[in-house]
Amino acid sequence: MPNRLAAETSPYLRQHADNPVDWWPWTAEALAAARAQDKPILLSIGYSACHWCHVMAHESFEDEATARLMNEKFICIKVDREERPDLDKIYQLAHQALTRRGGGWPLTVFLAPDDLAPFYAGTYFPKEARYGMPPFAYVLEQVRGFWDERRDAVRAQNATLREFLEHYDAGEAHDGTLDDAPIRAALEQIERGFDPEYGGHRGAPKFPHCPEMELLLDLGTQRGRAMVELTLTRMAEGGIHDQIGGGFCRYSVDERWEIPHFEKMLYDNAQLLPLYADGAKIGGDNLQSEVVQRFTEWLTREMIAGSGTSKHGAFYSALDADSDGEEGKFYVWGRGEVRALLDAEEFALIEHHYGFDRPPNFEHHVWNPIVAQPLEAVADSLNLSMPQADALLFSARKKLFAARAERMRPALDDKILTAWNALMIGGLARAAHAMGNAAFTALAANALEPLHADAWRDGRLYASLDDRDTRLPAYLDDHAFLLDALLDFLQVEWNNRHLDWAIRLADILLERFEDREHGGFFFTAHDHEKLIQRPKPYADEALPSGNGVAARALLRLGHLLGETRYLEAAERTLRAAHATMTQMPAACATLQRALNDFLHPRTLAVVRFDSVEEDDAWRAALRTASNPRRVDAYFIPDYAGDLPGAIAAQTYAAGGVAYVCHGTQCDPPITDADRLASAFALKEGNPAN
Repeated sequence: MPNRLAAETSPYLRQHADNPVDWWPWTAEALAAARAQDKPILLSIGYSACHWCHVMAHESFEDEATARLMNEKFICIKVDREERPDLDKIYQLAHQALTRRGGGWPLTVFLAPDDLAPFYAGTYFPKEARYGMPPFAYVLEQVRGFWDERRDAVRAQNATLREFLEHYDAGEAHDGTLDDAPIRAALEQIERGFDPEYGGHRGAPKFPHCPEMELLLDLGTQRGRAMVELTLTRMAEGGIHDQIGGGFCRYSVDERWEIPHFEKMLYDNAQLLPLYADGAKIGGDNLQSEVVQRFTEWLTREMIAGSGTSKHGAFYSALDADSDGEEGKFYVWGRGEVRALLDAEEFALIEHHYGFDRPPNFEHHVWNPIVAQPLEAVADSLNLSMPQADALLFSARKKLFAARAERMRPALDDKILTAWNALMIGGLARAAHAMGNAAFTALAANALEPLHADAWRDGRLYASLDDRDTRLPAYLDDHAFLLDALLDFLQVEWNNRHLDWAIRLADILLERFEDREHGGFFFTAHDHEKLIQRPKPYADEALPSGNGVAARALLRLGHLLGETRYLEAAERTLRAAHATMTQMPAACATLQRALNDFLHPRTLAVVRFDSVEEDDAWRAALRTASNPRRVDAYFIPDYAGDLPGAIAAQTYAAGGVAYVCHGTQCDPPITDADRLASAFALKEGNPAN
């Protein structure tokens, strides 16, 4: 019989609906049952694309004997970390405090039923003793015994832990002058840890760390740009990049970007897209252009909700790492299999280009394709022209893709998450701006529609969409990322409704999330479910810091509208986060970007036009006159109607007109597009120059 998870909106929870474990979702009823029965709670947090979550599920949660033990001794609650990042943040931090080491997924935490404080925590536990860990059944027995026999010790430990959690994000706001010292410290830390051969951080595992790359590009040093270019190139050549189908996996288990954990997450790809698009534009880089092209094919082929549902146009969350019970099986190849699929010329090229002439690089004697040799070198060795080599690579990849499509596919997590969709919408808008690609604009516009129709209800934002239920209140990240995405989108396509939405989101941040006493934004709203901690996170994790994104977006919107409330809230956030930015400078890269924008405001250009020809002319002039990383440019048609704030006074003039401001200093209106270059000649100051 299915348990209580069968009707849940999360695919991850529904994966456990047929477990013999008597799972509950996180609900008031589950917590009440634990209190009534005086049973500790076994809280299991994971996500659908997590390989080790699947391993623990197969070993323990599908095992009748283990399930009986779990049901007898605990109230068992299963949580999807992607739907409930608030719970995940709290209990990951608690795990770190209890174990003195980092956490991960699956997260396994045992809670006291009365105060929900954890008294024992771990991650993956094997069914049988291995990896230096005890069997899960032994852990279950020992934890319940500790609860039954040493209740006073549990309560004393929980009191200490609750005090730690209560004061974790607390601290005095910086009341001195804000300067670039944290930014310089972040830059030095990133440079010290940089891998000069493969890019990214030294050592393994290796994650993209997109906020750090964004900061390096914002600062604009030659060294920083070279570090980003090397990282993006090595990633594109590595196995973390799906050489056959496009898109990027979560992270690499080695320092060479060669073997990934094979899950593909929307949020990683959303952050990587604009970085590759910038590289394709700035350097005319063929590799980065190709990455963007195949990324787009993957996104439109596999990650967009189809017609016939209210989610049409929005983006799915993830593709699993596993298929047919094995991690990476969908993506890897046997050499003989590849040889049989290709003709002799194609195989001769592919075996050298993708490394099939080397020893197998993955378990079970198979290969995960990488760019082992540049195509130019392979073409030269085979006496091929580059057009011939390109044609052979294209035909070979097409055949391999078709053969791979016949395999059992990785499972799709079809949740529509507001924050992750917002990241992708912003990434697409930035890519559209960088590459002049209207298809990206259309993808972003199509994704905004279901968010506005279904995630935005009666002036409230929700964290996820589902045809059956829209019930999860939105978090800081949802509001901040969507506000930022709307500002990016408005720069490629003006829409008054989107501006109004952005203003409302900014107001909600101040009204319902801001710490009015100390500054900064809580992860949950003031009226959110009461939990054992209310996090106020400053550091970047897999996602950029919500506080950092909020501060940057409020600065951008504040300057656009001339609205000091937003500018002041951004400053309060930077002051509240200053200690963390100083202690962990590189980990706070998004906040460092906000600090850079605060100290050296981005140039703002508002262009009013009345025809397509005028719009095109002014956009072309602006592209040649400015550094897009330091400029926000909004092209507003004369027929836009009534506009709020400062832009209400920035009216149209015949032929078009540009209003250019550097922070609080504005130039006279410019009525000749050719004069834009001189308006941008003012040095864009930043601490790196």
